[in-house]
Amino acid sequence: MPEFRLTRRRLVQTLGGLGIAAAMPLSRAWADAGGASLNFLAVGDWGRHGDDHQSEVAVRMGESAEQLGVRFVISVGDNFYENGVTGVDDPAWKTSFEDIYTAPSLQVPWRVALGNHDYRGNVQAQLDYSAISRRWRLPARWYSFTEPAPDQARLEVFVVDTSPMIASYYADGARLVKVGDQKANVPVQLAWLDARLAASKADWKVVIGHHPIYLGRAVRYLSDIASEARGSLPDLRDQLDPILQRHQVPLYINGHIHDLQHAHHGATHYVCTGAGSKVAHYCGLSGSDFCSSHSGFIACAVNRARIRVAYRDYRGIELHVVDIARPV
Repeated sequence: MPEFRLTRRRLVQTLGGLGIAAAMPLSRAWADAGGASLNFLAVGDWGRHGDDHQSEVAVRMGESAEQLGVRFVISVGDNFYENGVTGVDDPAWKTSFEDIYTAPSLQVPWRVALGNHDYRGNVQAQLDYSAISRRWRLPARWYSFTEPAPDQARLEVFVVDTSPMIASYYADGARLVKVGDQKANVPVQLAWLDARLAASKADWKVVIGHHPIYLGRAVRYLSDIASEARGSLPDLRDQLDPILQRHQVPLYINGHIHDLQHAHHGATHYVCTGAGSKVAHYCGLSGSDFCSSHSGFIACAVNRARIRVAYRDYRGIELHVVDIARPV
């Protein structure tokens, strides 16, 4: 199935909120186009005690999750700003997570990745919270899980820990982003991913990481974040992307950049969903075919034929849709 792209007129209408159908919650018909699907949401860079549209994004996520009957939610990292959590009893668990994502439809497993802001705090506490919470699932710093679609297509998701791969985090002795004890584990993690992708018999292989591999726009906000984002690109292109390309991974989902965007290079579609709360002030299309600086998330539908990715914003507007055909 070819990738679906919005026309310029449709994009303008959607961004302006003028399309009545686009402003409605995702429909069952959307999910079932081309057959029944395994549905999930993905969001990143969200933990701000409900501020900066986090609460509004959560409401829209709940609506979409109910409409689609999602099986799980993926968090691509930077789960708690600015400095992660201090422990399993940190108040941020309630004010940024439990009391925000309250919709019954969001009481499903949350499959979690770690971001650089999580590494400013107690990372082990985020792993330990998995034993306390009914839905928080972070069993290790990197891990994989499988899910079957209704048509028996099998999805395998590989969650990786990208912060220890970023050279700039070691410049101050890894005192701010506390990745120092993980540096030796980077080759171990990459070897694990390479071997597991090679061994996987899944119909679909999707990799989740916090940092972008391709940045589809010129960053013009918060110079420290801009510099950090640009610095992460060569690190992951050198270390992680060759593995994705070698195994023809069709989809890599990330955050870190506070927007929604899509780019396609080689075998892989690179989907950024780093708009769970605070977003950039500027978003351009340099190097990508879609970018939005509205707070939001993505909804994904998987069956044997394709993965469909829909970008949704905090107002409930569907901004863009991408269809990814199954690799042959």
